[in-house]
Amino acid sequence: MFCKKWMAAAALGTLLLTGHAMAEDKKVIAVSIPAADHGWTAGVVYHAQTAAKEINAAFPGVEVIVKTSPSAADQVSAIEDLSASRKIDALVILPYSSEELTEPVKAIKEKGTFITVVDRGLTDPTIQGLYVAGDNIAVGRNTAKYMIDKLGGRGDLVVLRGIPTVIDDERIKGFQDAIAGTGLKVLDIQYAHWNSDEAFKLMQDYLAKYPHIDAVWANDDDMLLGVLEAVKQSGRTDIKLALGGNGMKDIVKKVIDGDTMTPVETPYPPSMIKTAIYMTMANLVGQAPVRGAVKLDAPLITKDNAKEYFFPDSPF
Repeated sequence: MFCKKWMAAAALGTLLLTGHAMAEDKKVIAVSIPAADHGWTAGVVYHAQTAAKEINAAFPGVEVIVKTSPSAADQVSAIEDLSASRKIDALVILPYSSEELTEPVKAIKEKGTFITVVDRGLTDPTIQGLYVAGDNIAVGRNTAKYMIDKLGGRGDLVVLRGIPTVIDDERIKGFQDAIAGTGLKVLDIQYAHWNSDEAFKLMQDYLAKYPHIDAVWANDDDMLLGVLEAVKQSGRTDIKLALGGNGMKDIVKKVIDGDTMTPVETPYPPSMIKTAIYMTMANLVGQAPVRGAVKLDAPLITKDNAKEYFFPDSPF
């Protein structure tokens, strides 16, 4: 009896020691992303948490930790605290802002951490081992090409920008390069900070200032919602098109339903964070290393293919 108890205790001790060793040997992937301050970032949080849940359940040798931050300063503190408290094998980061996060991320890399950057790049791209983003120039270009075709190459436009970032600059460049040399004229272009309420107010200003507008481009779907509400309240009938970008489910549903003012959309899926997390994990679990840049295409979402892009359970 004593022998059996001793053996059982020894076996339990061995299991505890083994479990402790396995916990110590786990590969840790830290995921640092902005808090859900608008629709697209809400989608990022949703997909990051989904990836963490899936990986933590399926891969006992990997632990994914997701941290959200409401500002650049908070994000710096979050990744510094994580790095100081435990060994991080990989960091997947969607920087709140490029400049403020570059040096802190570089310091973490110098500890031997693999760095994956998503969407908003750092000012020093040599820090990253992997970069995953959408094609922002294509978002602008493909939207412009559709407008050119639909308006017969002529028309007066107003444009709403997001925030002063490389992403916004690229979207505007793609759009402006595509309409160059056509009869499409931009009457006004101002920032609405990817915010529906700001876009609503800016569109009201546009409507008051310009008696005739053929089309509107809000380069993000949160802003497009504000634009559409302003147009609806105005009762104006001259506006033929109001287009956005990013693939928000509410806008994709309009495309599915054959909405005449918003008949197409361009994707910029927040699920790219999930792709980045899985690709990062491949670098840690003995699979072939994944390095370099991955750029997602931005094909037009039309009524013919919109159901492929419609995810009603997503927050975005």
